[in-house]
Amino acid sequence: MCGIVGIIGNQPVAERLVDALRRLEYRGYDSAGVATLSDTGIGRRRAEGKLNNLAARLAEAPLSGMTGIGHTRWATHGGATEGNAHPHVTDKVAVVHNGIIENFRELLEDLERDGYRPQSQTDTESVALWATRELDRGASPEEAVARTLPKLNGTFGLVFLFLGHDDLLIAARQGSPLAIGHGTEEMYLGSDAYALAPFTNRITYLEEGDWAVLRPGSIVIRDFDGNPVERVQQISTASAALADKGNHKHFMAKEIYEQPETVSHTLAHYVDLSSEKIALHETLPFDFAKLSRLTVTACGTAYYAGLVAKYWFEKYARLPVDVDVASEFRYREPPLAEDGLMLVISQSGETADTLAALRYAAQCGQHIAALVNVRESTIAREAEVVFPILCGPEIGVASTKAFTAQLTALAGLAIAAGQARGVLSASEAHTLVRALIELPSAVSEALRHENRIEAIARQLAKAQDVLYLGRGQMFPLALEGALKLKEISYIHAEGYAAGELKHGPIALVNEEMPVVVVAPSDPLMEKTLSNMHEVAARGGKIVLITDNAGETEAGNGIGDIIVMPQVHPFVAPIVAAVPVQLLAYHTAVFMGTDVDQPRNLAKSVTVE
Repeated sequence: MCGIVGIIGNQPVAERLVDALRRLEYRGYDSAGVATLSDTGIGRRRAEGKLNNLAARLAEAPLSGMTGIGHTRWATHGGATEGNAHPHVTDKVAVVHNGIIENFRELLEDLERDGYRPQSQTDTESVALWATRELDRGASPEEAVARTLPKLNGTFGLVFLFLGHDDLLIAARQGSPLAIGHGTEEMYLGSDAYALAPFTNRITYLEEGDWAVLRPGSIVIRDFDGNPVERVQQISTASAALADKGNHKHFMAKEIYEQPETVSHTLAHYVDLSSEKIALHETLPFDFAKLSRLTVTACGTAYYAGLVAKYWFEKYARLPVDVDVASEFRYREPPLAEDGLMLVISQSGETADTLAALRYAAQCGQHIAALVNVRESTIAREAEVVFPILCGPEIGVASTKAFTAQLTALAGLAIAAGQARGVLSASEAHTLVRALIELPSAVSEALRHENRIEAIARQLAKAQDVLYLGRGQMFPLALEGALKLKEISYIHAEGYAAGELKHGPIALVNEEMPVVVVAPSDPLMEKTLSNMHEVAARGGKIVLITDNAGETEAGNGIGDIIVMPQVHPFVAPIVAAVPVQLLAYHTAVFMGTDVDQPRNLAKSVTVE
């Protein structure tokens, strides 16, 4: 959510700041801006909307300067307007900010008594004004920041630019990630290493509470108490290549079609393909056999991956599992079992609520494992063990390939747990591993049905409300299908456990209501199809996602059927993800929405 870049350079930086911000578009934003230092002072250009608008503004009115900061904003306090866009500038300082300053109103009341009045509706401007008042009182830039930070309640990644100090940037981190990039004669700052990859692969991550003074060739980092600290410099694996849509119209389409490959990459990490056995590369700080309970927490699509995993771990490893939305878990303060494991799932590894849940569980003495896509992320660094999903950068805000990669990794872990706990015999484990090995080809086969799905989506695009049904491990797929449709088409959709149909949702069914039923052939298919026929009897428009056996069982007279390849029930949720993704995608395309960057959404949610 939001994006920050900063450069202390030896050549003009304005265009380079914009290029770096483009690498952060996946986070979601609604305005953007840059500020640079030059002989004439602090120059600033901002624009509402996409980065192309900012680039056009810079083309009309260029900015000189070899030190600067840039930002893409996702509105929290104040609307998505140019006046609220970052950087926020006074006559002495420019500030960019990710996060939320919770006590900004109290700060502004104090500032206004001294004549410092905001020009925007944002919480961030209180930081710029407070630092300016400290400078007016004779503080140096470092002293101004040191006096400002303790006044701030909330979460922040902050970068300060000071008039008259063209060799200086100061950054601070509390709850929102910041990475420092080391160049030969330049220094860089970014929300993540991906933004800095074109400039350098030498990265230092600020830890919680750190603030850093950057000058060409040097960094001084202090902790929350102001004590100098050393932070490790590491080599980043983030790709320097700009994301490219290839032959696809949208990143989401490209990432859907990458899934046979990304699932293969994930499998190769968790399965020894030559012996067809699970082979974990990680040294586990716990013994699956001795765990009393597994607690899984995540947000959004990652949470639904955790719900699928609950079925797997309980069935194949007989390990009790609790799954909770991280934003609820963190405030409920649940009692956690002794000898328990907390597994947090986050594509970015920076999700604020999930990180808070991790920290709570760690304080409670739980073992901590993280399933992430970014090995250098905060969640990865704070976990005891990291299980990577290895799907590469996911640019589309609506998760696709990360979801199937998460499921693939979780499937591998469930088998490992089942073997360690003596639940799965060698033969049973081999059957499940074989199903995983055959998964990439099944996903490829599922993609071949796109034309059929596209035709159905044309009709779905006319709906105002859509119901998704699934039973057992297909229930989370119904939830995920509804979420995808809501996210990118803006059509209201709800996912339900099929067995709950008669407990309320059936009252919504009429001739105008499409009902998407996810029911591949598994032990629960007949019950799900029975629920489907109840919908059909009341005039509901059926869209059935099943396989050949399910098509036969469904009989004639059913509305639209999407036939997927028949696979082992263990991996069926991963295959079923493809049609629900494509159905949402093509519906959104027909609706004319911004598929890759839906309104109001952000890729990485780093604030509450």
